[in-house]
Amino acid sequence: MRNSWIQLSLAALLLPTFSSARTKAEVVSFPNGNITLQGVLYKPEGTGPFPAVVYNHGSAAGMLSSEAFEAIGPVYVGRGWVFFAPYRRGQGLSASAGPYIRDEINAAAKSSGIRAAAATMVRLLETDHLDDQLAALAWLRKQSFVQPDRIAVAGNSFGGVEAVLGAERAQYCAAIDAAGGAESWALAPELQALMIRAVRGSQTPIFFFQAENDHDLSPSRTLSKIMKEAGKPFELKFYPPFGNSPQDGHSFTWLGSFTWADDVFLFLEKYCRTN
Repeated sequence: MRNSWIQLSLAALLLPTFSSARTKAEVVSFPNGNITLQGVLYKPEGTGPFPAVVYNHGSAAGMLSSEAFEAIGPVYVGRGWVFFAPYRRGQGLSASAGPYIRDEINAAAKSSGIRAAAATMVRLLETDHLDDQLAALAWLRKQSFVQPDRIAVAGNSFGGVEAVLGAERAQYCAAIDAAGGAESWALAPELQALMIRAVRGSQTPIFFFQAENDHDLSPSRTLSKIMKEAGKPFELKFYPPFGNSPQDGHSFTWLGSFTWADDVFLFLEKYCRTN
């Protein structure tokens, strides 16, 4: 993830403003058809039931997404939310459940070029990986400590794409797209078309956010414009540059919670409140 130690230290120092105690993750398993996936679960103290979020990770290899979960999970718990971060097939705790998505994309690029790589990325994100997300949602809805009508979806990078796709397919109360598609947008018209279709058909209000120095701000600008034209509820916010590079700006989506948390939770409370 190439994060700076300064940013990590700052995030760690500021986490106690959201949670007064160390929050530990519980590893859980859930089925998706004939495969078993795993994820990490952060819960507030008590029996609940609580509102919850399905948090979709990006494309980082191995267990690197755990950095994002460890940074963001306690923030949600500190606001009284369950934070469930499923690992999709091929990554993290679900590495054995299927091939790693970037390996498949790279193989397509090597054999058939950039257009084939883009097509492979889109196919996997809207099929296998979306199916994994929806399986995680189905598992979460069955848990006694969760309010099933107050489940949101969120994610960063590839996970932001998944949040947008989930907003179209499932009955989430709200969606948070943190820089979804920022690294792939310009190179993959197929991804643009997929996400545009998803926001046009969205059943869910979506909050788009990025740091100003992220790789590409076009996804948030374009998708929020489409939602406005379609009369769909949304919010859009760009935050000041984070760090000194586009990669630093991209890492704002998990390291910058001390900046974006108030806005995100205002959005969640607006659309996920109890009627």
